[in-house]
Amino acid sequence: MTTQTGQVFTKVALIGVGLIGSSIAHAMRRGSLAAHIAGHSGSADTRKRAGDLGFCHSMHEDPLDATRDADLVVLCTPVGAFGQIAQAIAPALKPGAILTDVGSVKMAVLRDVGPHVPSGVHFIPGHPIAGTEHSGPESGFAELFDGRWCILTPPPGVDAVALETLSAFWRGCGSRVEIMDAKHHDLVLAITSHVPHLIAYNIVGTASDLEQVTQNEVIKFSAGGFRDFTRIASSDPTMWRDVFLNNREAVLEVLGRFSEDLARLQRAIRWGEGDMLFELFTTTRAIRRGVIEAGQDTPAPNFGRDAKKPRTTP
Repeated sequence: MTTQTGQVFTKVALIGVGLIGSSIAHAMRRGSLAAHIAGHSGSADTRKRAGDLGFCHSMHEDPLDATRDADLVVLCTPVGAFGQIAQAIAPALKPGAILTDVGSVKMAVLRDVGPHVPSGVHFIPGHPIAGTEHSGPESGFAELFDGRWCILTPPPGVDAVALETLSAFWRGCGSRVEIMDAKHHDLVLAITSHVPHLIAYNIVGTASDLEQVTQNEVIKFSAGGFRDFTRIASSDPTMWRDVFLNNREAVLEVLGRFSEDLARLQRAIRWGEGDMLFELFTTTRAIRRGVIEAGQDTPAPNFGRDAKKPRTTP
């Protein structure tokens, strides 16, 4: 699908132009990866804001119009809408096109999107593991994917050329690419992203419910741990609702393990088992250092958490 001008695709359709969709558009423009970028949003206000920012060549109210003649179609809405969107755009998907997504669950995407993919269209689910707590077309930036992983979960029998083309696209956006089984992906992300977000939502809710501590005190005296919890818990509620409903099996499995480990911590604190606590904290500290060494974060304090800094998310 490489054109004579060196672009990977002639036309790319972004179904959704929030943080991820707009960032893909910026990254494509930076890397000259597409001759034409077509964006879709069902919201007139979002279309106007995206149009004013100019990261797409065209904005469309109807996803069919954005999809028509596209070589690559990327679903960038919350995963709960994927099935309905796939059904709606199916008539416009041309043979040889690649259909992918950016959702942080993959088994549900195979289940909901797969039945609507026409013969001859290459369906390759994907998940760029990058983001911020911000949303909307104004929040996107080209560097979001730089040095971050993008996981592709192709179904059996996928076309090898199409898979390499999509991999090259994500590398052109700055990502490192990993191929993974969809079920394994969902379990990995349950432990690295989904359950941590659930814990963040829960601890912030617990703090707001404490009768002996006012919300004003929680806000005024927030230390580093709670401050970072509030950052995570400020992520888009629609997206996270859909994540938990569509990855419930893996999330519940990890939550069960977490609950058992939390009970062990409770016992250690109750009975003064300092050696056990020290051993655990030493292990987790080493894991944190590994995250930094792998280039997935920085050791800098950065207490303000610059909005333009890529953050690992769903």
